[in-house]
Amino acid sequence: MINEEFRGRLRWLMTLSLVGVMFTVAVILVGVFTRLVDAGLGCPDWPGCYGQLVVPDASRAMAHTPEAPLETFQAWVEMVHRYVASALGLLVIALVMLGSRLRRQADYPWGVSLALLAVILLQGAFGAFTVTLKLWPQVVTLHLLGGLSVMLLFLWLHLRLRRFASGRLTFGGVAPPRRPLTVLWGLAMLLLAAQIALGGWVSSNYAGIACQGFPTCNGQWWPDLDWSEGFHLTQSVGPNYLHGQLHAEARTAIQMGHRLGALALGLALLVLAMRHWHEARLRPWLGALTGLFVVQVGLGIANVLLWLPLWLALLHTAGAVALVIALAMAVWAWRESEATAVLQQSTKKEWVHV
Repeated sequence: MINEEFRGRLRWLMTLSLVGVMFTVAVILVGVFTRLVDAGLGCPDWPGCYGQLVVPDASRAMAHTPEAPLETFQAWVEMVHRYVASALGLLVIALVMLGSRLRRQADYPWGVSLALLAVILLQGAFGAFTVTLKLWPQVVTLHLLGGLSVMLLFLWLHLRLRRFASGRLTFGGVAPPRRPLTVLWGLAMLLLAAQIALGGWVSSNYAGIACQGFPTCNGQWWPDLDWSEGFHLTQSVGPNYLHGQLHAEARTAIQMGHRLGALALGLALLVLAMRHWHEARLRPWLGALTGLFVVQVGLGIANVLLWLPLWLALLHTAGAVALVIALAMAVWAWRESEATAVLQQSTKKEWVHV
């Protein structure tokens, strides 16, 4: 049971962790906006901008880096992204410090807090590498996956804190069992992670409209594709990857890979929903998953047909974020359903005994 003196601290932790989820979503979307308006190299150095903590005027920028002329809008977009990402890092540090006094309490999610701190520090490093390696696609894709990992850790921390605060962690000194993940759950998680990585690879290699038209690609069901070049993960570091370096067949292969990945993910989510639809606790999240997937497919098709408008590309990313949250909540519901049933049954027995 939680000591009374810690309850106020715990309420703050639950609030801040939920704020962290929403704030991380905002940071991810700001990052995507930065990429879409070609502002990823708006500041050629890191962590400042032309050696300053704010965007300087053109003369100072020219004196600092004459080979990279200042474009004020792109520079400010990039710096705003850095400011909000730094604020997110401070939020993580505050959560860790606030929770340190609770770390010895039984089942307090201290490990999740430390994992969140480690990932946010790694994410900061990826942010630096994104600039210093000039938008190298591998780093840009990992940066996206890192942002989603931060969001997931915030969400998991919040759910664990709520469970911890409920005081129903154990019954009779024994933790109730929680259902292990099955192969089907693992497959759905793996395919969603792979599809998001493919989406990041599409974006970082500027392959969003490599296929014109849908369901065909450039008027063909199976156009010329260069898979080896499109998914060559050891490509050299050094060129400026703004607007991409790959030829048309390689970018088309990336786009086709993303489409095939969407098909595989859709089938997995459909099977998952059909398999567990009878469970009332899971049904809302399974319904959300399938509905969001359908919307996400529609957004992807619209992006191709409308030539990747900014607002629609942002919505497509937001849809991916929503899918990740829905699957995480479905996994949580699956894991906790057996524990909840055991606790409810034990509580009924206790009432009967009284």
